[in-house]
Amino acid sequence: MKTLRITLQDIFNIPTATIFNPDAFKSLLGVSIDTRTIKKNFLYVAIKGDKYDGHSFVSDAVKKGAGAIIIKENRLKSFENIDIPVITVKDTKKALGDLAALWRSKLNAKVIALTGSNGKTTTKEILTTLLTEKFRVVATKANNNNDIGVPLSIFEADAKTELLVLELGTNHFGEIEYTSNIAQPDIALITNIGESHLEFLVNSDGVLNEKKALFDVTEKRSGKIILNADDSRLNKLEKKYNRVVSFGFRNSNCVSGKILETDPMGRTKLRIVKDNKSKEFLISLPGKSNSYNFLAAVTIGLECGMSFNEIEKSAKRLKGVKQRLEVSEYKGLTLIDDTYNANPNSMIEAIELMKKIKRFKKKIAVLGDMFELGDEAPLIHRKLADVIQKSRINEVYLTGKLMNELYKELKKRKVSAEYFQEREKLSELLKEEILLDSVVLVKGSRGMKMEEFVKTIKDTHGD
Repeated sequence: MKTLRITLQDIFNIPTATIFNPDAFKSLLGVSIDTRTIKKNFLYVAIKGDKYDGHSFVSDAVKKGAGAIIIKENRLKSFENIDIPVITVKDTKKALGDLAALWRSKLNAKVIALTGSNGKTTTKEILTTLLTEKFRVVATKANNNNDIGVPLSIFEADAKTELLVLELGTNHFGEIEYTSNIAQPDIALITNIGESHLEFLVNSDGVLNEKKALFDVTEKRSGKIILNADDSRLNKLEKKYNRVVSFGFRNSNCVSGKILETDPMGRTKLRIVKDNKSKEFLISLPGKSNSYNFLAAVTIGLECGMSFNEIEKSAKRLKGVKQRLEVSEYKGLTLIDDTYNANPNSMIEAIELMKKIKRFKKKIAVLGDMFELGDEAPLIHRKLADVIQKSRINEVYLTGKLMNELYKELKKRKVSAEYFQEREKLSELLKEEILLDSVVLVKGSRGMKMEEFVKTIKDTHGD
């Protein structure tokens, strides 16, 4: 099978590119922006980030065998004495995207791209596990889903790759359209539309307009649209696209699911039906959101030609995703670690999950701020009092400036809650608190570093 390479013609196809020392150019085997992992005869692209400037590591890239480098055109004087080809461009990040689009065009693989307000990474991990039963799959690592991560994920695929699974993220208008145009998906999924990144996307309509760019790009190449018909905002898009495959927990969908039971640990047994064929699955991932994530992944697996039996076999290998509704069992304690990130929908889901876990009666929630919610942030935090009150949580421990809004609302309602302005005092309480016979949830946005409280609980109360 022919090895994929970046040719001199590919370099000429990069807008604004000028190549110096072209006679020394040899076809390149891949692309890297990190000198710690660069391989021989790879193209090194120097990108300036928030913490580091890739131009500072060009000499390291050359020493490690880079076949060529891409730099900003105004930095040329610093690298005139390098004896490998030097390519200058106006914007190295944009050049990375242009090269990824060229690489994508050389692939024989089908591209599956997914985005959404909640469940992107978990759905991607479930889908990858299912598909590897039958196909050679390359998928986005971790959540490298931005305008740098998506191109780098595309470069991970080679001539042997059959399916490329890409997670697309956003926090500002235009990012999904940009990465979708690079990815050129054959199959596209939006998991759901909720209140996420409102600081930049304004409201849920803004979130929808940003996310649906994935569907628009996929439609242009006659790809398949995998549509969550239970999501009221997405449901309205069904007639807008031609090749729609709907899924949800209603019988009218192309692929429909039914939750049969939930066990004391929150795990779900569900039946999935397509074309009068059905299969029952017991999934180890807790919460209704994970039932949707699983149903979405099964829908794509079926569209890729997998049978229910093949999906059942691969589903047995499913594991939870770290820090995303990750349930751990200790002696006398159930810990729900959902500390990777938080928005209103995922916060409500996590709180409601506590109610479904029946192993212990006592419920304790350790909650931190939700970020990027714009002007409505104080109100959105106060509204969490409704679900906390309904879920009958015994103790609520809060930290972060915005969670003080929730604390004041809970006190008005005479719900037991404590607010900690100093994180250290919350850590001390968790060390001293008797957590036996309890279900403990820890959740907050990434910047709140709530995983530190998980570590405290594990170190103090874990086996």
